Amino acid sequence: MTDLRTLQGRILTPAGWRRGRIVFDDRIRGIEDAEGDEGTDAIVLPGFIDLHVHGAAGVDLMQGGDAARTVARAHVRHGTTALLGTTMTAAEADIAHALRGLANAIAEPDPQAARVLGVHLEGPFISPQRLGAQPPLTVEATLESVQRLHALASIRVLTLAPEIGRHTELIPSLNAMGIRVQIGHSAGTYEDGLAALRAGASGFTHLFNGMTGVDHYRPGIAAAALAHAEYAELIPDLQHVHPGAIRLALRAIPRLYAVTDATAATGMPDGEYALGSQRVHKCLGCVRLASGSLAGSALTMDQALRNLVDVGLDLADAAQRVSTFPADYLGLSDRGRLQPGACADLVVLDPQLRIAQVHVAGRAVDLS
Repeated sequence: MTDLRTLQGRILTPAGWRRGRIVFDDRIRGIEDAEGDEGTDAIVLPGFIDLHVHGAAGVDLMQGGDAARTVARAHVRHGTTALLGTTMTAAEADIAHALRGLANAIAEPDPQAARVLGVHLEGPFISPQRLGAQPPLTVEATLESVQRLHALASIRVLTLAPEIGRHTELIPSLNAMGIRVQIGHSAGTYEDGLAALRAGASGFTHLFNGMTGVDHYRPGIAAAALAHAEYAELIPDLQHVHPGAIRLALRAIPRLYAVTDATAATGMPDGEYALGSQRVHKCLGCVRLASGSLAGSALTMDQALRNLVDVGLDLADAAQRVSTFPADYLGLSDRGRLQPGACADLVVLDPQLRIAQVHVAGRAVDLS
């Protein structure tokens, strides 16, 4: 892009809030003071980054094909400018089918969609005792199986249960491939979680959900996260985690960040939808299996931001947890912050924290 554009308002920079004007093309070229902007009530934030997305708009990423484009177009309307397409536990052939579709979306970005940065491989290397909404098709990971999948589409994050087989021994090799390993869907002990962290695991998948808890006699994986983690993802839909537990996690984990765990039901009316090979039901904003168990969510990142503010965070802190911290977790210094040289992924909110504008790499998204 060559034409410079500007946005004026209250801008969240790494140094704090600044009233002024942001100048950008595909990247941010400057942030400067602007005269006469006292009446501008627009709030300009870094684009949101969601590292755990299964679907939206009636489409599940395991369908492959163009599913990723549809999902990315749906989420960008809620301020998500970058995301990781997330798989379900399934046979390797079915996961490979999903990854081929994601690879196309990664290689050919849609200018009216969130950027698909890569894959979060949530299954199948998880515990059969902590499936959550995953089907019972778990397997033990091998380096060769991960390499086969990684060759199809870039795996940026991989969830595993560290107590299974040789999973903890595998973590350094996964790190060497550029994969961030997260502990999740685990029936392991506190000691299992700590051993995985010492081996190089760097995060936790949807903290509190799908893992052993915080029993003071037998602390589990969640306790290991609260005691030792720098990063962990959390679903702040106020259904997966009680607000009190969210506040506990915020005090314990410095870079706790929000994910949606969004499913095909996101942005859709109540009804039945696909989640991998399973059917889920959306009712009153909640997504569940027929058994009644929670099965992903219908959350969007703009609502996650508002929920974090409602829990008690100030807006600047909440914004870091939907943009800066997930960018940092992936090692992306040019996303998740508004500063010269950064990618011009921008979200403009009104005073009620509703989406007014979204820009991806400087291009305005059509929200009509």
